[in-house]
Amino acid sequence: MGAKNLQEAIEVSGNPVAMLRNSKIGAYTYPVVPPEFTNWRDEQRAWRDTVVLCDQSHHMAEMLVEGPDALKMLSALAVNSFSNFTPNKAKQMVACSHDGFVIGDGILFYLDENSFNFVGREPIVNWIAFHAETGGYNVTVKRDDRSPPNAGGRAVNRRHYRFQLQGPHAWALLEKLNGGAIPDIKFFSMDAITIAGRKVRGLRHGMAGAPGLEFWGPYEERDEIRAAILEAGQEFGLRQLGSRSYSSITLESGWIPSPLPAVYTGEAMKSYREWLGMNRYEVAGSLGGSFVSDNIEDYYLRPQEIGYGMIVKFDHDFIGREALERVGDGPQRKKVTFAWNSEDVAKVYASLLAPPGENHKYIETPLCNYASSMYDRVEMGGKVVGLSMFGGCSFNERTMLSLGVVDQNIEIGDVLTMVWGEENGGTEKTTVERHKQAEIRVKVAPVPYAKEAREAYVDSWRTRPA
Repeated sequence: MGAKNLQEAIEVSGNPVAMLRNSKIGAYTYPVVPPEFTNWRDEQRAWRDTVVLCDQSHHMAEMLVEGPDALKMLSALAVNSFSNFTPNKAKQMVACSHDGFVIGDGILFYLDENSFNFVGREPIVNWIAFHAETGGYNVTVKRDDRSPPNAGGRAVNRRHYRFQLQGPHAWALLEKLNGGAIPDIKFFSMDAITIAGRKVRGLRHGMAGAPGLEFWGPYEERDEIRAAILEAGQEFGLRQLGSRSYSSITLESGWIPSPLPAVYTGEAMKSYREWLGMNRYEVAGSLGGSFVSDNIEDYYLRPQEIGYGMIVKFDHDFIGREALERVGDGPQRKKVTFAWNSEDVAKVYASLLAPPGENHKYIETPLCNYASSMYDRVEMGGKVVGLSMFGGCSFNERTMLSLGVVDQNIEIGDVLTMVWGEENGGTEKTTVERHKQAEIRVKVAPVPYAKEAREAYVDSWRTRPA
């Protein structure tokens, strides 16, 4: 009999690290949206210079949570404070395991009294669904999973389309679409605008360092709304982002999208592992990179390590609170950007033309991740002092960048060594060719890396120290 859930899969494999590192799934995909509308270099430039249309309709899952206990349940799952959370606001929701390690994060929209919508990657959606089903809460949930990576010719349908306009000309374009001035929407607050004669609900936030709006509506209106945006955007130099360029935008803005969800250990998490079916992200996901440990907990991260220290609030009871209180303000790793040495990167590319067995792991662009969760070791004097976790090429900055964590004693400007590629010629992941490891010098830089984003996000979790 094969395994039926995550707990059984771990028992069969003997070690969750081996299971995930040899997964055949490969990298996280961004489905349905074309890889490029023009070319990823010009598409990246547009979020800095003009305005871009991001189609977020397909790569994220949604979970609508409603009912008298909706706020109570979500508060119990989030490290965030809900004390001033009211309808027409949103927050970056972070959920932790009982041991205080990050399961995942995403945006929680407070739609109306007793009505919330979470949007993000699957780990928190699964966590919410589990507690709605087993926690005794008076709630109802409606799940809308991400679109399939390969629809096989079948029509794709979602509950909502989800678009975003970002860039220095975004606000002017939005006002043109609205037929006049847009309400003074505060950061991470919502209001309605009009596009093509339809009321559209939008959230004010930014991903490219300039004011922007994320907005959504019934999926059947998607083509109509998109057409209106494309027509109105011509005079502003609007470009659509393909899935390749869209996935790389975070390199400049500083969000680490895919830390390994901390669900594979802990007795308190066992019932959840038994609940998670074999088709879920936590079972099917993959783990890649040069950092290797037999202890899966060495891949776990505290919220403070990846920039969420400012939103951990002990004004409410939540899963993981006691563990995080025990950790307190003690020394922890901190989030940084790594700027890769161009000469070392060029040597990796040159090795593609070397004799078999002499080549290094190929560096894909604009995103070089080849697993769901990436962990490359970063060293100083042969000692591991950090982890590189999400990398790719910024055409705007003309450099390879990656986001990750370093020990507290590492300073901005330090030059470290990142080991690129996997041990023993590579694991069994389908995205991994036979190769030898390479050393790449990396310079420790701020988060966000882009000056525009650092200045625009001055009051944000992206820039405040943990």
